[in-house]
Amino acid sequence: MPEGHTLHRLAREHQADFGDGAVRVSSPQGRFTAGAAQLDGVLFERAEAHGKHLFHHYATDAVVHVHLGLYGGFTGFALPAPEPRGQVRLRLEGEERGTDLRGPTRCDLITPEEAESRRAKLGPDPLRDDADPERSWQRISRSRTSIAALLMDQTVLAGVGNVYRAEVLFRHGIPPTTSGRSLGRERWELVWGDLVDLMADGVKVGRIDTVRPEHEPQVTGRAPREDRHGGEVYVYRRAGLPCLVCATPVALTDLHARKLYWCPTCQS
Repeated sequence: MPEGHTLHRLAREHQADFGDGAVRVSSPQGRFTAGAAQLDGVLFERAEAHGKHLFHHYATDAVVHVHLGLYGGFTGFALPAPEPRGQVRLRLEGEERGTDLRGPTRCDLITPEEAESRRAKLGPDPLRDDADPERSWQRISRSRTSIAALLMDQTVLAGVGNVYRAEVLFRHGIPPTTSGRSLGRERWELVWGDLVDLMADGVKVGRIDTVRPEHEPQVTGRAPREDRHGGEVYVYRRAGLPCLVCATPVALTDLHARKLYWCPTCQS
């Protein structure tokens, strides 16, 4: 599932391609036909992301809410538009660019009030200027739940997925089973600040890089990572391989039906 930086990157792209212009909206697949008919030819005001959710705001006080889920994705294209390929739920066309949405978990037309209600149920997003990390800390500091689970709870913290979860815990030497109330405020503030920086870099470069300069391949002489997700990471999808810092084999277990990676030595 795409993590928060991907949605913020999409919001920036859509704002650049469609913002403050009338757009052509269609649903080649047919599952968003009614919504598309209400938006076709309407001014696209802005795009914004909150966590793993994307919101398109239109001048008619209408909002399209998209959650990509496991299989959803946008494909941009230059005009003139190509023939739709596959199950295109939503097609947007601006003056020079367009984009196709396929396979989302959610794509629905809602009011601005409903959009705010949905956002209110999400935790603070490290990539948003209006984020209040104190809200997350109040939940975390009272919880017996492991910090590994809390970081993935979108009502506690929005936008963090499996990669950022594993990597930020490693970078701060935090055992994944540490309870929220045992974490300590100083550690939490370091984790939050690191997520802000790491995720902002993810928006900029379009991939997740978490390895510090002294552990980069060109410094250590190791081979660069080869993975379809891209990016240099410490533990994510490196189960059984030597830790880049201490050489202990990276551990793997399941936590709430998601794979959890960590170093038993560096995070002891």
